[in-house]
Amino acid sequence: MNLLIQIENDTLNIKQYQKFINSLNHDYGAQVTFTGYVRKHDYAESITYLYIEHYPQVTEQEIKNIVQRAQQQWLLEAVVVAHRVGNIAVGEPIVWVMTQSKHRLDAYAANEFIMDYLKVSAPFWKKESFQNGHECWVNAKDYDQEKFKKWVN
Repeated sequence: MNLLIQIENDTLNIKQYQKFINSLNHDYGAQVTFTGYVRKHDYAESITYLYIEHYPQVTEQEIKNIVQRAQQQWLLEAVVVAHRVGNIAVGEPIVWVMTQSKHRLDAYAANEFIMDYLKVSAPFWKKESFQNGHECWVNAKDYDQEKFKKWVN
């Protein structure tokens, strides 16, 4: 399986990741992508930007581990996980996950599994900054944690 993990300080270069995937010589029948963006409204007050921290090398290894778990459950040809860190403006992409498989069901399920993991358990720390100047660190939402439980039980 081909794997690319990118932790970026700058805007995600999705075209570059797609070019990498298209350069590979392998056989697949399905490709599923997911792009997550910074929302303006998560609460009553508008968000101005999201700040994300990570611990280099640890984060990449944890993402590699979860992709390996996905590979044990689904037949995957290639996976790309690209994630932003630093200050990210409203409307900018935070994360891009691409899964390829011979069959669409494997590509869909693996993509969802990887995204659920990233939302709940990946070693990223997120702080929202609001228009009123308030800032707060973000915990995984209850519904994201509940959804993630389906993968670990």
